[in-house]
Amino acid sequence: MANEDKKDFNAMLLDSKDMPKTQIITDQKSIEKYGGEKMYFAPPMAYDEIMKRVPYGKLLTVGKIREYFAKENGADFTEPITAGIFVSIAAWASFQRESDLTPYWRTLKANGECNPKYPGGAEAQKEKLEAEGHTVLARGRTNLRYFVKDYEKKLWEISG
Repeated sequence: MANEDKKDFNAMLLDSKDMPKTQIITDQKSIEKYGGEKMYFAPPMAYDEIMKRVPYGKLLTVGKIREYFAKENGADFTEPITAGIFVSIAAWASFQRESDLTPYWRTLKANGECNPKYPGGAEAQKEKLEAEGHTVLARGRTNLRYFVKDYEKKLWEISG
């Protein structure tokens, strides 16, 4: 995202954009890729609410949030593009608040990867995770990417 310092992410977080909703897709490639035709859209605040609940020392992935929303709402999958955007909005909204913070750094991308779109980038997320006792490994030579070692063992199970 660009110009983060000029955006009101908390207002964006509260804008439900006519969500939640489900939609039937007909594109065969998407149906095969995502395993079904019933696609769920969760509002930005729903991501924030889940991310707030991740306990200290535990981790979550955007994919796990999407799986949870789909299951809870009788859909085949949760729309992935808005999921990524809304997770970033939740992170930036928390960064802009002085209280009621969301521990967004505990929510990872696929395969335990740190999110470069979070405040301060993947490096800042790496520091926060290491401060909580996680081991973060760098991969790549010129374009460094960070991954939490054995993140699967620390995944938090979303319930209720």
